[in-house]
Amino acid sequence: MNYRKFPLSGWQVSEIGLGTWQLGADWGMVEEPVANNILEASLAAGINFFDTADVYGLGLSEIRIRNFLKNHKDTVYVATKLGRFPKPGWPENFSLEAFRTHTENSLRRLGVEALDLTQVHCLPTEVLQNGEVFDWLRELKREGKIKQFGFSVESMEEAELCLQQEGVASLQIIFNILRQKPATLLFDKAMQKGVALIVRLPLASGLLSGKMNSASKFPKDDHRNYNRDGQQFNVGETFAGLPFKKGVELTTELQSLLPEGMTLSQMAMRWILDHPAVTVAIPGATQPEQVRSNASASDLPRLDDALLKKLEHFYQEKVHSHIRGKY
Repeated sequence: MNYRKFPLSGWQVSEIGLGTWQLGADWGMVEEPVANNILEASLAAGINFFDTADVYGLGLSEIRIRNFLKNHKDTVYVATKLGRFPKPGWPENFSLEAFRTHTENSLRRLGVEALDLTQVHCLPTEVLQNGEVFDWLRELKREGKIKQFGFSVESMEEAELCLQQEGVASLQIIFNILRQKPATLLFDKAMQKGVALIVRLPLASGLLSGKMNSASKFPKDDHRNYNRDGQQFNVGETFAGLPFKKGVELTTELQSLLPEGMTLSQMAMRWILDHPAVTVAIPGATQPEQVRSNASASDLPRLDDALLKKLEHFYQEKVHSHIRGKY
């Protein structure tokens, strides 16, 4: 495993982290023993960055991480998120008092005195434009409840708003072979500002695993079943905003571009890591073997320039026009 600097904090974080949405909800049931095995496999693979949120299973993901950390103190950086918890819900969540309450609840569930990183969790653009949210986070940092703060965003407009503010340590974005826009609009600016980039959906909700077909089925409580067209939240969070059948068609085409000895998921992860602006990619996993496969991309050689150019053309010519949702 290779490590990269989290600029504002100076942390050295594994360039492959672990997203833990699936340890709480919305990916089918992940039983307790399997969840712990996933966390153990992550640590064994050299992963030291876990990403969670207060809303993942209404705190379940955070609690599972706390239970794991009891035996692994000071070995992992944990980033959580706030702003989407259903109680009190929107718009009541948007105040310093509510932010403080949600932060204190995460502190209790994670069993820590201060959060390594808290991220505002995909709030409406107008809330970011108002600007008060940045002051609330600065106050929580002064109070010692959080060490660093960042933002999980859905569009490049929102990313730009955050980059204009002082003290923002990180931006979490959707970025993968099927969703390349941030590379041209955001990466240079983030590097100049010293803002870490956390990449979610690196495998486009599993599309880039190469293991799905148009007949693939998902559990009733899996967002890939109930949100594939944005029925419950931003469509971009499911299959990176692509219609499922079109996504399967595109990933089937990508198979022809694979370097010898690489799986599609490994190529997809390696492609992300070949962008130096990226600090950490956070694929999820519902089985320990998926963790090991994802982590292996860190040790693979860089993709050659000819392949990178082919993947750029593939996106521009065949993918871009099919993406839906905020972007």
